[in-house]
Amino acid sequence: MALVFFGTDPTSGGGNCPAVWVDTDSADGPELVLQGKFADAATRTACSQDSPPAVDETVIRIPARMVEQIRKACDAAEAARTQL
Repeated sequence: MALVFFGTDPTSGGGNCPAVWVDTDSADGPELVLQGKFADAATRTACSQDSPPAVDETVIRIPARMVEQIRKACDAAEAARTQL
């Protein structure tokens, strides 16, 4: 696994959660790896109406202030995919 770190929530205070990485060695091509807080039950229920999570999935919350880090990670994942 080759994780490339793109950043944490700039207001986290402890330099931790939420965070974003790109795994450039995934068997299915580059993937985003997100760390966040578990969504509350009401959010999980609402999300399940559109896309019920599988047994190995969960719904997490990522603050909008992380858009810059996520955008950079998306760009890097896309670039890595074209290099494979």
